[in-house]
Amino acid sequence: MKVTQIPFQKTGFFSNIMLDYLEKKESIQPFYNNFPDISGFHNQIEEKQKSFRLQSRLVLVDALKNQYKGFNVSKKTEENIETLKLQNTFTVTTGHQLNLFTGPLYFLYKILSTINLCEELSEKFPEQNFVPIYWMATEDHDFEEINYFNFDGKKVLWNREDGGAVGRFSTEGLAAVFDVFSEHLGHSKNAEFLKKLFFDGYLKHHNLADATRYIANELFSDYGLIILDGDDASLKQLFTPIVKDELENETSFKAVSKTIIDLEKNYKIQVNPREINLFYLGADFRERIIFEEGVYKVNNTDITFSKAEILKEVDENPKAFSPNVIMRPLYQEVILPNLCYLGGGGEMAYWLELKDYFKEVAIPFPILLLRNSVQVVSEKQAKKLEKLNISLEELFLNQYDLLSEKVIENSEIKVNFNEKIQFLQKQFLELKEVAKQTDVSFVNAVNAQERKQVKGLENLQKRLLKAEKKRQTDLVERITLLQNEILPNQSLEERQRNFSEYYLEYGSAFTKALKVSLKPLQLEFTILEL
Repeated sequence: MKVTQIPFQKTGFFSNIMLDYLEKKESIQPFYNNFPDISGFHNQIEEKQKSFRLQSRLVLVDALKNQYKGFNVSKKTEENIETLKLQNTFTVTTGHQLNLFTGPLYFLYKILSTINLCEELSEKFPEQNFVPIYWMATEDHDFEEINYFNFDGKKVLWNREDGGAVGRFSTEGLAAVFDVFSEHLGHSKNAEFLKKLFFDGYLKHHNLADATRYIANELFSDYGLIILDGDDASLKQLFTPIVKDELENETSFKAVSKTIIDLEKNYKIQVNPREINLFYLGADFRERIIFEEGVYKVNNTDITFSKAEILKEVDENPKAFSPNVIMRPLYQEVILPNLCYLGGGGEMAYWLELKDYFKEVAIPFPILLLRNSVQVVSEKQAKKLEKLNISLEELFLNQYDLLSEKVIENSEIKVNFNEKIQFLQKQFLELKEVAKQTDVSFVNAVNAQERKQVKGLENLQKRLLKAEKKRQTDLVERITLLQNEILPNQSLEERQRNFSEYYLEYGSAFTKALKVSLKPLQLEFTILEL
């Protein structure tokens, strides 16, 4: 096993807002609180310790014990749940949808990054306890985002009627999915493990939340991971003051809208708030709450409330009120003694819209940490890269640029068009100085001639590249096939593949290798050669 770290910037797959955040650029600083380094965690611990109440800890522990009933709980996870009662215990949290059989590979990277960060913080702050949390997105209702996973280039799909919070979905119909998936796995020891994990998860549990808890627990409980379901009446009871404030004052809309005005001066906005950022949850629906003509309405239903009625409903039926993407982060921070949220670039981007909202409701804004990203390269692929003289950083180049670079390197014709273009531009600089002493028409003529000459050289460069690529067809095909194999659809494989492909080949050694390799506070992209 060989581990290489490269800057996120070198991959070309991360947004400007994330790259600026990692570099702590001045333009992004107003939108976060403490940065994810040891100094930032020191400040965050002090801030959270002052604000999080003992009573909330006791409610959280009781809720977790209820949620884990009927599950095998590891000693480490059991200890971590009990430790949450202590005022010197804090959480580090990641969240993920209830994707079928964990969905894309980065599910593993999120959770292992969270576990590793807790271990590192325990070393740096021995007087505190740190507990890893996986927040299951049980209240999401976009079923099409989670009803499949990719295996060996094929989509394994679960078809069923859509409607309501996905965590409450029955697992009925997944036996047929199991039969299809099993056919592709074979009969090796690792294949049998995957079959059992799928079967016991989905065919022995009645809803998607329990099935997902079982699978995540089987994979990570030895590390003390706590799996949390926010669709819980006792936990939502803690959130009722915020829910009432939202219904009466539309606080999140006002605060986030104000932040967006400043944020969009430099960055693309990830999500926009609604006037009320809450859903109403029924047995088979999750619909927006809308305030119109003095009445609270549940969209696409006949359910309505007066102000007094809806506030009473919050007290009597808190589980019916479900925060959307704007309010879910706040719900998390209200019920957890949380220091840090780990997520992908898209998640971080919408969190960066929320700092002023947290300040408005007097809840500490957590540290935001871009999760570890990993590219796995097999020993065979590494040898091919070496033979083709492609470095690990070059692997992430746009395919056209990669092919151009390697074809030129391998060409017997050595013409550096970039140097010639630069030389030409330098000559025209001198002409422009002369032109300034004449009239505007001559200046324009010089500029036009420069563009024409540069364009001519660029066209010659393209024609030479095209001819060389045709002449070096074998090299072009080998590079194209290899890059497409490592980066399917010219994208990071972590967004395309499922962990089962690697588990089938490497078994538990795969997750162990990831556990050893991921360094969340290094803030770099990981390449793992197996």
